[in-house]
Amino acid sequence: MIPGVSLLEILTVSTLMFFIGVYGFVTRKNLITVLMSLELILNGAAINFAAFNKYLYPGQPDGQFFTLFLIAVAAAEVALAIAIVINLYRRILSVDVDNVNTLKH
Repeated sequence: MIPGVSLLEILTVSTLMFFIGVYGFVTRKNLITVLMSLELILNGAAINFAAFNKYLYPGQPDGQFFTLFLIAVAAAEVALAIAIVINLYRRILSVDVDNVNTLKH
């Protein structure tokens, strides 16, 4: 449906984004990079929704609605996560995942 771009190419890009995000989520210690990795995971899923909608059901906007909903949820997640990271940094002066365990009331 998109001239010059096949569904396989789009799915390859979205799969790479998803697994790079999973790798970053599992291996990183900094909360900011973990948050960025989570965004890569969500964006890979959003690309899948839009691509499958475009190629399988070109006349129906269902995949576009799912993609917009996913983007809205990701924006709310980022706002909440940044607030949590800022609060943690103010309390323990670090954004390392390992230092979160040292948080005292």
